[in-house]
Order: sequence, then structure tokens, then C-alpha cells
Amino acid sequence: MRIEESDGVSASRKHLVFAYYVTGHGFGHATRVVEVVRNLILAGHDVHVVTGAPDFVFTSEIQSPRLFIRKVLLDCGAVQADALTVDRLASLEKYSETAVKPRESILATEIEWLNSIKADLVVSDVVPVACRAAADAGIRSVCVTNFSWDFIYAEYVMAAGNHHRSIVWQIAEDYSHCEFLIRLPGYCPMPAFRDVIDVPLVVRRLHKTRKEARKELGISDDVKLVILNFGGQPSGWKLKEEYLPSGWLCLVCGASDSQELPPNFIKLAKDAYTPDLIAASDCMLGKIGYGTVSEALAFKLPFVFVRRDYFNEEPFLRNMLEYYQCGVEMIRRDLLIGHWKPYLERAISLKPCYEGGINGGEVAAHILQETAIGKNYASDKFSGARRLRDAIVLGYQLQRVPGRDISIPEWYSSAENELNKSTGSPTTQIIENGSLTSLCTDDFEILHGDLQGLPDTKSFLKSLAELDTVYDSEKNTEKRQMRERKAAAGLFNWEEDIYVARAPGRLDVMGGIADYSGSLVLQMPIKEACHVAVQRNHASKHRLWKHAQARQNAKGQGPTPVLQIVSYGSELSNRGPTFDMDLSDFMDGEMPISYDKAKKYFAQDPSQKWAAYVAGTILVLMTELGVLFEDSISMLVSSAVPEGKGVSSSASVEVASMSAIAAAHGLSISPRDIALLCQKVENHIVGAPCGVMDQMTSACGEANKLLAMVCQPAEVIGLVEIPSHIRFWGIDSGIRHSVGGADYGSVRIGAFMGRKMIKSIASSTLSRSLPTANGLIHDELEDHSVDLIKAEASLDYLCNLSPHRYEALYAKMLPESILGETFLEKYIDHNDAVTIIDKKRTYVVRAPANHPIYENFRVKAFKALLTSTSSDEQLTALGELLYQCHYSYSACGLGSDGTDRLVRLVQEMQHGKPSKSEDGTLYGAKITGGGSGGTVCVIGRNCLRSSQQILEIQHRYKGGTGYLPFIFEGSSPGSGKFGYLRIRRAVSRA
Repeated sequence: MRIEESDGVSASRKHLVFAYYVTGHGFGHATRVVEVVRNLILAGHDVHVVTGAPDFVFTSEIQSPRLFIRKVLLDCGAVQADALTVDRLASLEKYSETAVKPRESILATEIEWLNSIKADLVVSDVVPVACRAAADAGIRSVCVTNFSWDFIYAEYVMAAGNHHRSIVWQIAEDYSHCEFLIRLPGYCPMPAFRDVIDVPLVVRRLHKTRKEARKELGISDDVKLVILNFGGQPSGWKLKEEYLPSGWLCLVCGASDSQELPPNFIKLAKDAYTPDLIAASDCMLGKIGYGTVSEALAFKLPFVFVRRDYFNEEPFLRNMLEYYQCGVEMIRRDLLIGHWKPYLERAISLKPCYEGGINGGEVAAHILQETAIGKNYASDKFSGARRLRDAIVLGYQLQRVPGRDISIPEWYSSAENELNKSTGSPTTQIIENGSLTSLCTDDFEILHGDLQGLPDTKSFLKSLAELDTVYDSEKNTEKRQMRERKAAAGLFNWEEDIYVARAPGRLDVMGGIADYSGSLVLQMPIKEACHVAVQRNHASKHRLWKHAQARQNAKGQGPTPVLQIVSYGSELSNRGPTFDMDLSDFMDGEMPISYDKAKKYFAQDPSQKWAAYVAGTILVLMTELGVLFEDSISMLVSSAVPEGKGVSSSASVEVASMSAIAAAHGLSISPRDIALLCQKVENHIVGAPCGVMDQMTSACGEANKLLAMVCQPAEVIGLVEIPSHIRFWGIDSGIRHSVGGADYGSVRIGAFMGRKMIKSIASSTLSRSLPTANGLIHDELEDHSVDLIKAEASLDYLCNLSPHRYEALYAKMLPESILGETFLEKYIDHNDAVTIIDKKRTYVVRAPANHPIYENFRVKAFKALLTSTSSDEQLTALGELLYQCHYSYSACGLGSDGTDRLVRLVQEMQHGKPSKSEDGTLYGAKITGGGSGGTVCVIGRNCLRSSQQILEIQHRYKGGTGYLPFIFEGSSPGSGKFGYLRIRRAVSRA
């Protein structure tokens, strides 16, 4: 339902009492609540506002005895590590302290209070417990918001650990007691609400005209004015006169009393009425939030914004800004060092075009009044529990009961699909649309290399050719992609050579997390791949983006080498689409900076942390091979390997990037060495503790073959042909996987702890078997046993310990778990260079140590079985090995509801009546890669019936979760087999 206009909130014949709960998440919620409350009071009603915000936010706009302010904070919102970064774990922990632990007393207090004021309706923006308290008090409730905390916290749980997921379930259950949602523009998915009414923007009214506001400030109309609306400014941040273009002035909101400002900056009072000042300005600089975005749109004010990390409602608000041509994104680094000029000058050239309603406060107040009187806007009156069954609670990710199907509203998956469609890389879209109308060789001369018939490479070259027309015409493209495409169009000099590399993702068939323990692994390069185009240019000829040019001009040193990167598909993961840096930033005097410094460098702006995977390859080449980069470098990254699905999207980006850079600079590096160097990027610059199998498969793999590698550290022992009667598929669970996540890292630490303990046990056994000073031998061993114990006392990889030796001597000696501090006191270190033990954390030990020892044996058996005679018994045995691996992951704590569901669906297909009555088709499945979500690998007979069953599993999974899984099917060559292309724009152009 959508309500656009209202004739105002007419005075009701009945005097009503509203209890309005406001979240503690910033001032934006309080400021929009003001507008709704003002209209309710104008209609003659009493409004009790429950808030933690300062009184002046309400009293500066509403002076009425009908306004009652109760200072109580019932939720904490998102805890910020700094002005631009949300601390996900701290947010969950604080919410637990604020709203979960005292929940019973909160409910009792609120029920008593609501009854004492005789509330007719409870309104929440968007405090979860308010809805439950209202239900328990027998009072109707309505939420007014553009986001809900179950959606926001869901992603936090993925990063902080599943033990927090009960918080999200409780929030969603609280919301389910709400009668309906009044949804504001720029909304994100809010799965806990069944009934929705859309209203226009809620915007605070203006008190003064632009001319009046400027006159009061003493600023003439011809002066360019920017308002810095940036709460929680970084400590020690000193604003400087040269930050602004000549003749500009800047109004500063939220400046501290002690903060000294240069003469072209004007400090505003803390209680200044910002809507008037925003409307009086020529542009705004700040952080995205509902308040800033709605007022920028309403007053047609260009908004220069800086991304906030893990601020999960931001992409939806940002898309609205960009759709109405109202937004300019500024790189965080440029904000902090003062390179504002190119962004401000770009902003005032925009022509914002929002023409929608801005009376959402009035419309919402009318709906609330009518609801309190008794009107029913909801479609039915299901109980909270019944309505919760119809909602997506934490998407499809956090279903409490394994195997339970939850009915999913169609709009949720539709909205998600629309977002994915509109933000995918041009390469992927061209393949899907089948729009390869002409051969790419018509657009480029291929001076070196071979397309090898790869359709995705043809598509990538076609998209490259189209960039030339983007740069020439600046028409076309959807608004959400326009910034990416325009930035990419300005990257290359079309008269010079461009180098293209391609690297695929990988499907982990066997081996998985045992790679860091030295296991044999079997990996298949998948069809989906990353393409990277690189061009080097002399610094004087390099076409720079405006802010990069401004940075160089400020240094006054003339042209210096610059790295500029554009990455397609940034909307899918809320990251910046561009990155640039002076290559001199990688130098510390005459030497490259340390990996630790580089890690901190990329971490300073989380929305651009992705660049570490790409730019980090340059630093590794400088550090490990002594390569000097004297020219500027332009890079375009276009990956069709989906992120977060456990198919090595990061490895494909690293390998493609390093391969393209090496080709452009005439470096001859073997695929194996490329892989090892890329592992250094991920371990030391990105900071993800992965093994090397991902990079090795992406670099050394071949199409339709399994790469067999012993990870000690990276010895390829051959390529295993996939028998013609066998096929592998990957099915994405939709649960985002992260190698950098807490679960993966803690399991790795547990495995290394286990190895250290085994070595210690073996050393103690050995010392008891050797003669003491007086010639006594405590435990005499046979010679062959002494040799084995000696080898185990110096065990370099867990996988070098056989399962029977492990069970005989060590398994029962390992603890189930151990506190980090206790381990360090006894063993000093776990001898893993890429992980750090947290003294206060308890680590599981026995299961993470068991897994690689048995997995290595399973992989060897799997490899041997692949070459055995084709039979149903062969396929059954191969499938059983996959199942065993899957349940071993779960024992380590690396399972997930989604991947478990997919494995069960495969088992149902395998053991169902149709499969039993004829030759079986699907035989086994396992979680892959780092676990905790991601993709399931399935083995089956290579036949049409198997493909049909895979599609049936796909649709059954959607029916149970609301998510339609991506299916990985097919294979392609690794980067080493592909080589590289050297291309130049063809002279004759269409």
C-alpha cells in the first residue's frame, strides 16, 4: 500500500495518547520523529516520547504542553569504532547488555508505564522491545522506519559468530507483534513485517528562506557555501583553510567548543536548526544517514558523502541519492587530508531532480491517528507467532530448526534479485543477455595471446571497447553503474597496449581447510573467472581523476607514478568502485614499506579495503622480487566469481591482478610462484589466514581436471582427469563465507595448537625412552618406534601423522578445548605466522586436529578411486568420502544451516525411490573451502537425470529458504594455461 498525499491531520474528536519510542542510533531518527510528533500534537493529541536524545532536538521545534519526554534508552543501535566505522561485535555485545539481559525488567517496567499513561497506540522507530511490551499490555503498535535491526544485525552475526544469532531472532520476534510498518523511502529489506504502508519522505519543515538564513549568517547570496554535517568528527582532525576552493565558506555542525577553525570555516551552535542551514547552502559534505539524505533530496542540495563501513542501510540510501543525481562520493582518505576541492566543484555542477513528496511526517501522523481510533490497515490479524512464520528472519541464514520450512514473502527475493541485476559487472550482463553481436577482434588487435574460445573473455573485451564510447558520449548506462563505467572509461589511453589476464575461481572437491595442515587437496577451476586489464603509462601522460590530480598539485612535485583501479560490481558488497594511490606511498625511503604498514594503510578506509587484494600484488612484487614500478598503472577489475560463496573470489582477483601486472612489465613468473606470491598478499596485506590451494588452483589449474596438490607448502603432483561418467557441481547456500571470519581463524588456531601438543607429547615420550644420567631407561621403545616418535616430535605438518598413529598415541591426550592464556603459558606459541591467539578466548582443539589427519587419508582414497573401474560402487564410495568430510567440518564448528540443508537434499535425492529403482545419479555432497556457509560440492553421474535433480534441489532450497541458489557448473583454464593478451584498439572503428 502506498499513500502519497494527505489533506493534513484533521483534529480528532477523540483525544488520543501516543507512546513514541525512538532508537538510540544517532540523531537522524529523533529528527524525523519530531516531524511526525509535531503533526500529532497539532491534531490535539498527547505524545510521550521515549528517547535518549537531548531534549533540544524536540523542544526547538515543538513547544507544547502535549509533548512529554521520558529519557530512557532501550536499545543502542550500532556502536561506532570511529566516525566512519561500525564495530559489529561491540554493537551486538552492547545490545545484549542494553536490551537482552535486562529484558524481563524492561518489559515489566514498560507495560506498567504504558498502562499508567493510558496509551492508545505505541509507535516505534524502531525499538524492538516496544512492540512486545505493547502486545503484552494489550495495546496496538506500529513501526515507522526505513530499516529494522534484524536486517542490520544479521550481517553482524555473520562476522561476530553464530552464538549471537539469538539476538536477531528475538528482535524479529518482537517486531512480529507490530501491527504494520509505515515504510520510509530508501528502505532496506525488513523481513519481520508482513503489512507495509509506504509514505513520502519525512523532512523537517523550513523556518527561514535561503535569503533569510544567509542574511542572519552575514553571508551574501553569491558566496559558495558548503555545510559540513559530520557528527563525531575524528579526534585530532584539524580543518584547514586550503581545504575549500577559493572564495568558499563552510558551516561546521557539531564542532567542539575548543575546536579552532580557520577563517573560512564557521562554527554553528549545537542547537542550530540545520534544515534552514542546509537549504541555504550550495552543497553538503558528510555521512549518509536518513536525515541527511532526505533533506538533501527535499531541498535539491548536492551531497558529497563518505561511506561508512558496516553501515548496512547505506547502500539503499546511496542508490536513492544517485538515482536523483544528488550524490558525489568522496574517498575517505581525501576527506581526512583535505582534498575537497574537486568533489565540491563536481557537486555544484549536479542538477538534483527529486520531485517526490516531502510530507511524510504529516501522512504518517494521519495513519497513526486513524489506527489509534480503530481503523485496521493490516491485511489480517494473525498472532505474532503466526506472522513470524511468514517472515524471513535473518533472511534464510539463521533458521532455528534444521529442516523446518519457512514461507518467504515473494517481494524479498524479488528485491534482492533486482539489486543483483542492477549492480553486476558489465561482463556478466553481456554474457547473460547474449549480446555479442560482433567479434571482439573487430574492436582490438590481439598482439599476443589467444582467446581460447572463452565466451567470458570475448565479453570482457567487448565491454572494454564500449568504454571508449562511454567516455566520448557520457550518455547511457543505468545510474547505479554510471560512476563505475565513467571512471573506467577514463582509465586507458586507447592508443597504447593493454594487457589482460584471466583467473578462475575454484570448487573445493576434497581437502578444504586441511590445506594449511599439509594435506593433499583436489581442486577444480570453475567456469566463472576474474578478468583484469592493465596499462602502464609514463606519469606525465597518465590521465588522472580530478581528486588524484588535486592531490599531486598540492604536493607541488609534478607528475609522479599513480595507481588507479576501477572494480565492477561494487554495489553488491557496499564498497567503493574506485581506488587510487601514489605509488610512492609503498616506499619507506629506499625500501618498500612493511606488510604490516600496508595492511594498516588499506584498513584505514574500509569501503576501499578491497583494493588490498589488487594493489597488494604490486607491493609483494616490490618486496619479494625487487621490482621497481616507475610508470603509472591503470587497472580494471571485472569478476564473475561471486563474493562470499566459498569459491575463491579473492584468489581469482589476486592471481588475475598479479598476472596482468607481470605481463605489462615483462616479468616472467611461473604460475606456481604467482600463486605463492598471491598467498602473501592475502595472508600479510589483506590479513586472511588462508592456505595456498585457492591461489594454486586459480593459477595452475586446467579445465575439466582436478589439480592434485600437497600443501607442503605447494607441490603440484599432477592433474587428475575427471572420468567422463562423473560430474561435479557447486550449489551456493546463500550464506556468506569469509576466510577472514572468526570461525575459520579459530579452527586454524585449534589445529596448530593440536600439532604443538602432539609434538610435546612425542618429545616427552622420547625423553622417557632415552637413557638418563644414571643409565636408567623409563620406557624402552623398539628402534622403529623411536624413529617414528622422533619424526612426530618434530612434526612439521599434521597431515604427516597417520590416522592409526594419531588414534593409538595422541587422540585421547588432546583436550576438547583450551583457553588461549592456558595454552600460551604451557606451550609459549602455536607456531603459525598468520594467526594470533586471543588469551581470553577458548579454542576447540581435538576436532580441528582430527580433521586434517583424516581428511588427508580421505583425499588420497578419493584420488585413487577416481582412477578405478567405473561402477556404482565407485560412485557410492566417492560420495561417502564427501559426506564424511562434510560432517567433519561440522564437528569443527564450520557447518551452517544452509549447507546442511543442501547436503540433506542431496541425500534425499540419492535415497529416494526413483534413484533406487534405477542407476543412482547423485552420490554425495560436502561443504567447501573455509566452511561456515558458502558452497556445497556435489558429485554425481554425468547424465541428464543428475542435472534435473540438481535443478530440483535448487528449487526445493528456494522453497524452504526463499533463496534461489547459484549453481556452479563447468570448468575453465587457470591463469597459467590462459597466459595473457596484449591488445590495442583497432584502427578502423565502427
